Amino acid sequence: MLNVVLFEPEIPGNTGNIMRTCVATHTRLHLIEPLGFSLEEKYIKRSGVNYIEHCDYTVYSNWEEFEKKNQGTYYFYTRYGHKPHSEFDYSNTDENIYLIFGKESTGIPRSILKPHLESCARIPMTDKVRALNLSNSVAIVLYEALRQQNYIDLLKDEPGDAGHKGNHFIEDYYEL
Repeated sequence: MLNVVLFEPEIPGNTGNIMRTCVATHTRLHLIEPLGFSLEEKYIKRSGVNYIEHCDYTVYSNWEEFEKKNQGTYYFYTRYGHKPHSEFDYSNTDENIYLIFGKESTGIPRSILKPHLESCARIPMTDKVRALNLSNSVAIVLYEALRQQNYIDLLKDEPGDAGHKGNHFIEDYYEL
């Protein structure tokens, strides 16, 4: 199972976007306090999350509580990582895989990263940018893991129910 972990997220809009991405991908979200915002529905909905009731998430009071309750393989995403995020093997669907991201202002503390040096990764980018937006970073890494798992249990076509245009929307187009 894939899991996204946000260490002390600060910006509700980023967390809202990540919640939507987690709902879209059947990914569990773990939030480590303190949070820079309230998770009360009226506050988080302001950030554009209409999917919070479908998001499978847990809040932890600190890193130690998270670590104690979650066994599996941990990967840490930091601008100080020396390997590209795509170098890791996320393909084992029987394994609990945790994709861990730090807070927007300072990232993941070195005290957490140092014991896990071999599991630290960086998303490659130019020297013109210090870091990517947190929600973009989560999407990039999560979709690489999903690609390696062949997008298990995710729709590869638009559903054909009445509320959607169906999976032949392009093919059924007739030019007048």
